[in-house]
Amino acid sequence: MKLGEKTVSEIRKVLLKKLFHLGCWGKGHVSESNLSKGFPPHLRGLVIEVAYELRKQELLVMRPSGHDRQWYLNFTKRIEIEGFVKD
Repeated sequence: MKLGEKTVSEIRKVLLKKLFHLGCWGKGHVSESNLSKGFPPHLRGLVIEVAYELRKQELLVMRPSGHDRQWYLNFTKRIEIEGFVKD
């Protein structure tokens, strides 16, 4: 299945909003297994790919733990993240 850039940008926005509203700034984090919850099952793999792309853009931070990877928002990019969330 081929997904367009529109789908990826929508996932990016929803993912950032989800973490923003959960207060995931460092100590507050989401496990990678829970990151794609709330998305349709056919998009869950793409959500993880988008998370890794956001990590490359330094908007998300990934921290390994004993059982799963933990994801949270990069506090130094707060203004940029708020711009995505407010749109």
